[in-house]
Amino acid sequence: MRLQERPVSSFFLKVPAISATPRSFLAAILSFACVLSLGVDLPAVAAPPTAKDKKHKPDPSLKGLPITELTPDEAILHALNRLAYGPRPGDIERVRQMGLAKWIDQQLNPGSIDDKALEARLQNYPTLRMSTAKLIDEYPQPKQAEKQAEKRAVAVVDADQRRSDAAAQTIARDMQTGQAQGQGQASPSSSPADVPQQSADTTPPKQDMTDAPAPMKQDPSQGNPRQNGAGKANALGGGDPNNVPRAIADDSKRPPRIVAELSMAKVTRALYSERQLQQVMDDFWFNHFNVFAGKGEDRYYLTSYERDVIQPHALGKFKDLLTATAKSPAMLFYLDNFLSVDPRAAQREAAERAMRQQMRYGRFGGPPPNPQAAKKNDRGLNENYGRELMELHTLGVDGGYTQKDVTEVARCFTGWTIEKPRQNPNFKFDDRQHDSDPKFVMGTKIHAGGMKDGEEVIDLLVHHSSTAKFISTKLARRFVSDNPPQALVDRMAQSFQSSDGDIRVVMKTMIWSPEFWSKEAYRAKIKTPFELVVSAARAMGSDVDTPMPLVQWVGRIGEPLYQCQPPTGYSDKADAWVNTGALLNRLNYSLALAGNKMRGARTDVASLLGVDPSSDPKAALDRAVQVFLGGQAGPTTVETLEKQLDNPQVLQAKLDDAHRQVDLGVVAGLVVGAPEFQRR
Repeated sequence: MRLQERPVSSFFLKVPAISATPRSFLAAILSFACVLSLGVDLPAVAAPPTAKDKKHKPDPSLKGLPITELTPDEAILHALNRLAYGPRPGDIERVRQMGLAKWIDQQLNPGSIDDKALEARLQNYPTLRMSTAKLIDEYPQPKQAEKQAEKRAVAVVDADQRRSDAAAQTIARDMQTGQAQGQGQASPSSSPADVPQQSADTTPPKQDMTDAPAPMKQDPSQGNPRQNGAGKANALGGGDPNNVPRAIADDSKRPPRIVAELSMAKVTRALYSERQLQQVMDDFWFNHFNVFAGKGEDRYYLTSYERDVIQPHALGKFKDLLTATAKSPAMLFYLDNFLSVDPRAAQREAAERAMRQQMRYGRFGGPPPNPQAAKKNDRGLNENYGRELMELHTLGVDGGYTQKDVTEVARCFTGWTIEKPRQNPNFKFDDRQHDSDPKFVMGTKIHAGGMKDGEEVIDLLVHHSSTAKFISTKLARRFVSDNPPQALVDRMAQSFQSSDGDIRVVMKTMIWSPEFWSKEAYRAKIKTPFELVVSAARAMGSDVDTPMPLVQWVGRIGEPLYQCQPPTGYSDKADAWVNTGALLNRLNYSLALAGNKMRGARTDVASLLGVDPSSDPKAALDRAVQVFLGGQAGPTTVETLEKQLDNPQVLQAKLDDAHRQVDLGVVAGLVVGAPEFQRR
């Protein structure tokens, strides 16, 4: 008999060691079912007959949109899951009354939406409004001894968490291994800690200002959470999500507090902003133009980067966005371009320094100049930014450029640097460091002179057909499917070129396409950890006044915010996130949120479901499936959940107790942890 056909209840008889943590074990059981149901090559799960199979009268709420394969409720849910972070209680009906096309039009023009309630919540995070210079001044680096003590404390917390989760993870792994062996396949159940870190092809750091070099390449799999930075101990991921490390506490004046406030603000915006598409686009572009908070001074630069570079341009012209990132101290520092100079200019500077030293020695006496010291300070051409500008930001890996083009682009951006990186960091063009000779990029001569050389390269890349295709593909992958239809990508690329890279126009082309509303696209995307954490809190109508535990859950599931080290950013493809360890944490999160086990978050499941806790468990389950899954749950999910209804943790009673009351929090948590909710 194949493993998935064995009654789920039989597993309870074989694992008495888990009885102390029954909810974690319930999560382990359901996570196994999730892995089987969330195969990355499977189509969307268990969708009922849709409009394509059954003829429906045109619904006025869908007027003006090319929707023929989804029912009105499905279409509205689809829009809220793709163009927002999922529905809150009452959102589907609100959009129905407004009209879906009108709601979409408002989202594409976020300035038309009143978001004062969100702004009031963000007042709790003063660092969001500070200049980079003020952040550097008010949140100085701790002493080395304090750093070491903090690292030891984080290590202890991580070790405790690993021990507490070991039993449940072992069971989940064993079950998945048994399934894989039964099907003659390799087991995909390794947790992030089981996967060895793969080295990246990096350029050595030029000076000791940087804590880590900017990675230049990443393995195409890129789904390894450890490789993305999630496997490292950090203040915003791992450990007990209800425990706030000292370095990020409300009254902390240490640098980690800056990133903590950025992360809490990101979660708060996703939860409460009425400008939902704006928040989704901010997340998309930050991943596209990723910057790693763990690299030296970038912890100070990120606030301005997101506030002044990403957010204002998220739905504007791509050229403006690209130019803003190229001049941002955060990007200049992360990809080392602030160190990149014409090698001849560096030699001239060294010679001038040596001459000045020689003159001082001859005039005033003192030690002779040290030629070794002059050599140590030499700087040269750094190709990190030139490579990622072409490969990740514009043309794509198959964009038709060569290594020679990378070098030429790097020459064009020499002199683009940071003025006083540790005091008042702003973009500065230093003409003395610039390579003034002609360059040739992809067959085009670049010789405008000074900073205009880099600006000409940006203009060339923005208007290249490969850029239109690459950006359109990434947008379609994020919003439609992991493998978007080529015809749709082609139309989006055409809109990109005809509108001079207007992101809003490209998005409108995508949203008003039949492919976006197709049955194949419905629930075809797996939610990233961030999307899952936020969408679950929105679906349950949770009142979150302390978002840090949610931030830490995002990290624990595998996507610590602002902590992705490779310049690729976090993946939004299914194979990056589907494994038993991650699904176990997703389910434990859902149970903690629904059961009010999370600090700073209150969830009233009873009011949301409108079910009497003393009622029939099956009625409670059916109602939860209706509320959280739109009544659409596959037979495997229903069977797995129904087998848990007699469990003492669901009924809040011993097996021989005559009086039983349904724990609606457990029921809601298990339903939100089901495979269907993991999809959007």
